[in-house]
Amino acid sequence: MESKIRIIEKDKTSITFEVLNYDNTLLRPLVEELLKDEQVEESNYYIKHPVIDNPRVYVKVKSGKPQAAIKRSINRLTKIFEGMSSDLSNEFKRIEEGAKNPN
Repeated sequence: MESKIRIIEKDKTSITFEVLNYDNTLLRPLVEELLKDEQVEESNYYIKHPVIDNPRVYVKVKSGKPQAAIKRSINRLTKIFEGMSSDLSNEFKRIEEGAKNPN
């Protein structure tokens, strides 16, 4: 899936971007992770019309650049999902080995 992101508005402390080919599945965790960042004052996503509009994400920071806050949040989410992937792989391997060698 090819993703496209278009900056709608940007100033020193905030940014709004439109996201094509992504939905709530990825945007909600991103916004929640952004809100955990001490430098982020506000973050949300919205869709004006679910059929004709693309989701937009808004981020406002207390300090620093909004782009940096977004990158930090994406990096944290990446680590979370990599850890989950590793844990699942280990569990699947354990189950498969148990099936091959029942007690």
